[in-house]
Amino acid sequence: MGDDVDGLTIGILGGTGDQGKGLARRFALAGHPVLIGSRNAGRAEEAAASLGDLPVRGADNAAVASEADVVIVAVPWEGHRATLESLRSELAGKIVVDCVNPLGFDKQGAYPLAVEEGSAAQQAAAVLPDSRVVAAFHHVSAVLLLDPAVERVDLDVLVLGDDRAATDLVQALANRIPGARGVYGGRLRNAYQIEALTANLISINRRYKAHAGIRITDV
Repeated sequence: MGDDVDGLTIGILGGTGDQGKGLARRFALAGHPVLIGSRNAGRAEEAAASLGDLPVRGADNAAVASEADVVIVAVPWEGHRATLESLRSELAGKIVVDCVNPLGFDKQGAYPLAVEEGSAAQQAAAVLPDSRVVAAFHHVSAVLLLDPAVERVDLDVLVLGDDRAATDLVQALANRIPGARGVYGGRLRNAYQIEALTANLISINRRYKAHAGIRITDV
């Protein structure tokens, strides 16, 4: 696929959260029209406006899913299945990028939750049989994405999926974020440990007061 992602409109479901807003900001800075989605269109419009003078608009999730070329799922895990089920027809035929991490939190910190389908990404693929589901952007710090002082985000984005053209395209999108690099990470069935690894990164961040990312060597 190379880098032929110029001009693609990127929709972000659940884009009012920090992760969604951070990705929206970086893709807009890279020149992509971005649509922030929420169950509440007003909240989506507020989130878009908070990013300043960038090509970002807010709308309800259904409108975003219909209009965008590529759709990133950044909704809370609790609403993941219901949100995607409600948008099955709007998302048919599209590349859907799932970055949701099913995590629980207790006094000992974050831990991965068991998912019936194996992972959030596999749940998305089961719910959206007519979409091309890719797993990516799990380990990107929202704090760094949103920080205007951070010009380059120093990490690799692991991209998983069963459709080579779709994973190539998502890798090319990851490369649009300065400092980031898209790296193919395997088939969708191996998304569980990628999602679960986020719990380890949260532990690292707490111990070292960091915003840790992942780098893959020798690639």
